Amino acid sequence: MDKIIRILVREFKIKEGQVRKTIELIDEGNTVPFIARYRKEMTGGLSDEILRDLDERLVYLRNLENRKEEVIRLIDEQGKLTEELRQEIEESEVLQRVEDLYRPFRPKRSTRATKAKEKGLEPLAELILNQDIVEGELEELAMPFVNEELEVNTIEEAFQGAKDIIAELISDNANYRETIRNINLNKGSINSTVIDEEQQSVYEMYYDFTQAVKTIANHRVLAINRGEKEKFLKVKLLSPEEEILKYLVENIITNERAITKELLQEAIEDSYKRLIAPSIEREIRNILTEKAEEEAIKVFAKNTKPLLMIPPLKDVRVLAIDPSFRTGCKLAILDETGKLLDYTTIYPNEPHNKVEESKKVMKKLIEKYDIDIIPIGNGTASRETELIVSEMLNEMDREVYYTIVNEAGASVYSASKLANQEYPDLDVSIRGAISIGRRLQDPLAELVKIDPKSIGVGQYQHDLNQNKLSESLKNVVEDCVNTVGVDLNTATPSLLQYVSGITPSIGRNIVKYREEKGAFKNRRELMEVSRLGDKAFEQCAGFLRISGGDNPLDNTAVHPESYDIARSLLEKLGYTTDDIKEGNIKDIEERIGKLGRNNISGLKLLAEELEVGLPTLKDIVEEVKKPGRDPRDEMPKPIFRRDVLKVEDLKVDMILTGTIRNVVDFGAFVDIGVKQDGLVHISQLSNKFVKNPMEIVSVGEEVKVRIIGVDIEREKISLSMKDIN
Repeated sequence: MDKIIRILVREFKIKEGQVRKTIELIDEGNTVPFIARYRKEMTGGLSDEILRDLDERLVYLRNLENRKEEVIRLIDEQGKLTEELRQEIEESEVLQRVEDLYRPFRPKRSTRATKAKEKGLEPLAELILNQDIVEGELEELAMPFVNEELEVNTIEEAFQGAKDIIAELISDNANYRETIRNINLNKGSINSTVIDEEQQSVYEMYYDFTQAVKTIANHRVLAINRGEKEKFLKVKLLSPEEEILKYLVENIITNERAITKELLQEAIEDSYKRLIAPSIEREIRNILTEKAEEEAIKVFAKNTKPLLMIPPLKDVRVLAIDPSFRTGCKLAILDETGKLLDYTTIYPNEPHNKVEESKKVMKKLIEKYDIDIIPIGNGTASRETELIVSEMLNEMDREVYYTIVNEAGASVYSASKLANQEYPDLDVSIRGAISIGRRLQDPLAELVKIDPKSIGVGQYQHDLNQNKLSESLKNVVEDCVNTVGVDLNTATPSLLQYVSGITPSIGRNIVKYREEKGAFKNRRELMEVSRLGDKAFEQCAGFLRISGGDNPLDNTAVHPESYDIARSLLEKLGYTTDDIKEGNIKDIEERIGKLGRNNISGLKLLAEELEVGLPTLKDIVEEVKKPGRDPRDEMPKPIFRRDVLKVEDLKVDMILTGTIRNVVDFGAFVDIGVKQDGLVHISQLSNKFVKNPMEIVSVGEEVKVRIIGVDIEREKISLSMKDIN
């Protein structure tokens, strides 16, 4: 464990005590959100992001140690473990090195070398490798090994078998493999060529493409992989073969006068071309793919977080539209709580073109249900429907607006078991419209019902390692849910399961308890829920809110374990818990400030007096000041419109306001209110050099952009964020 701790201290550049305490907390079964929020004194205030990375690295290092022990045991069982080899394995810091060292001892299927050994040719291979013989005839070396019974019929066959054994020995050498791998990583290139020149595809830029392994962009690796998988591209690694062969010869041939020199050279060349090169090519491709997938998963996770954290639109009635052509636009009317009031279908688009009739239906629904906002899904027929909605709104006197909502995953949800449980009597397409409306009213509560990878804000997500992607996105959702907090008396099981310490079954039990016993009056009542024990309560309690319950502290992120401290704090400052409920604690920081003396802050003196850590006390102060605070209120809000733009209206140098829909390695896609999202290439994000677009923009953010190019035929809009005041 000490070795793992030293590595984590070095890599994360944090103190040993922080690492030790964090590992202890993880091993005790505490979740990352709980540790990040309620154990700041123990971790030194490590963020949830650092804690997740540290946890992931800890798992890797522990697996590495387990694999080392297993490899040492397996080699020892063969009676081939030397002290030097044991030390080399134990000192390895990456799994690849351990596997390289184990390679010569791994049980092999039948190979040319194993067959040659069965024919008794190993001593001949050793003679050639030793390079001691400088005089005499080569044939004399091989003659004793010619044996018809062992199927070695000629001198040539004897030498060939010996060379096969030498080739495998060279290929299995851990140091040679590591050096050749590094040469390829630093000097190799990835090359892709087209399989059928007559065939057109989205991969045309890769039809004759070469780029260095060390500089190739991650999104290009994923694009090339997909092109290869779809049989458009042929991909290979271009290695510096001469340099590699020169390295092998210089390290293996130690006696230029040996009569076996030529045989050894042939074995070296055969080893590299037949055994090492194909294997190393697979390894290099895997390294590039793993790195690209890792980055793509991070991109997906970082894009998903701001999407989940879009502020809810509270106290509004919506007329949600799931647009379509042939099957019509599905309308769903939801009240302020997201409850379905009415639904219908209109046919304003092709092939029906019932524009006026559709407008009349929508106007009637707007008046009848006092609609505030019209969210329109951004899928098929979205812009055509938007145009009709815009025309209709301009024909009305009411102040009603529309906005475009990302509908990715709505169809997945609408056909899910969960949607069927919620609306068993409704058509699948109506459920989609409900989902679109609720995404506007409370994005987080609605999006947790969907498999995170169906939310659609990444790149090549369907090509990625699905287990790693799902785990990463589950962590993002968990962090968002626990950052926001959850209303214990309204939350659905699909939302509750992401709360720290709550499993899907406990989430269902909470809802069942609520339905049978009524609304929760206090957090302690959670202990009466089936299967929710002490540990689960400790992990979840601080993230669950109760508005209007017995205790005003239950509507804050103050953990029940700190209630006595919170009450003592309020008492010392002249407050009661009722002041929290009534919002009378806004001057708390002024009162604390007045307690300071001798250059010691009032907060620090209070922390010492109350025997509590400063980070925890700061959090308590923030929470009692703003009970029920929603951190999403500080995030960018959706853009509401009455008018619509057409692509034909766009002109170069026009400046518009848009919403970031997706951020990828090469730039950001922006919804500027026309059919097609525009692309701000990475080179157009800022006047300064941008290494990663996420340093500049995030999903859901409102930005000003300038049009620098419009290609109507190819539906491409080029945008810039440079030099905009």
